[in-house]
Amino acid sequence: MSGALAPYVAILGRGPGRSRSLTLEEAHAALSIALSGEAEPEAVGALLMLMRMKGETAEEIAGFVRAARSFIPLIDVKPDLDWPSYAAGRTRGHPWFLLSAKLVAQAGFSVLLHGWNSHQNPIASVRAALPDLGIASAGSLDEVAQIMSRDGIAYLPLEVASSPLFRLLRLREVLGLRSCINTVLRVLNPAKAAASVQGVFHPPYRLLQADAGAILGQQTLTVLKGGGGEFERHPGKDVALFGLRQGTPWEGSAKGFWDETRRLAEATTAVGAPVALWNGALQDPFAEAIVLATAATALESLGEVDGMALATKLWQTRSPIET
Repeated sequence: MSGALAPYVAILGRGPGRSRSLTLEEAHAALSIALSGEAEPEAVGALLMLMRMKGETAEEIAGFVRAARSFIPLIDVKPDLDWPSYAAGRTRGHPWFLLSAKLVAQAGFSVLLHGWNSHQNPIASVRAALPDLGIASAGSLDEVAQIMSRDGIAYLPLEVASSPLFRLLRLREVLGLRSCINTVLRVLNPAKAAASVQGVFHPPYRLLQADAGAILGQQTLTVLKGGGGEFERHPGKDVALFGLRQGTPWEGSAKGFWDETRRLAEATTAVGAPVALWNGALQDPFAEAIVLATAATALESLGEVDGMALATKLWQTRSPIET
């Protein structure tokens, strides 16, 4: 190891009046070095924590994404919708958004979910919910196209997509803090779908992710502040939407339609609730409203004019999942 990251750490850490953000090209080069294994672990930690202290720019995130994509082998499928899931949070409830993604796939749109989650309430586990909901998890990149062709929806674990990226994300366990890698992964879109939906926990990241997407040439993007940072819409609140339409900045809103004031996590916490809700064995109108609201916004991101009407129709005609 040769101190290859030192120039980039120096740019960020020179001190007041002398430090600055990385350019797009510098960010690309810096993360490429970090992912290649050519950098000392101390330098990687310094780079990520200096960026956290400073606050990331859209150019830095876009440069990091370009570098990250070069460490993911070609995925032989281009889905209609990219759906990242990298949220944490011990207060999250069930991952109702997975049912929303199933509805989008039922409408004929192919959906690629991808992610890794930590520091979560056990019932919030995305991966634990996948088998019960009939959403297959890819064990290799070659399997992604096979699953998508068969089911129209697949989940790609981050560690399968890129072990170097996975190692960087898990530095949170060493450093004790999240880094900009969390944001990079939300913007990653590993299969380069034309449309992407993204959640954030902190509202300022909505514009950061939208601006980074524009730099990367993303055509359609919808970002919202969702439950625990997931793309999951609260049906009882007016929700601000940010992103891109035809590659240009866009802002919108989604009106709340649920009169009762409740937190997303206050839907039922019973074990196995998502599949029970889908199969009709569980009646939880609030959870159902979360599913429909989230699906509606995703469908509108794909060009559907009245996402709620379509989501409702899809829900009413869904096929039971064999358990």
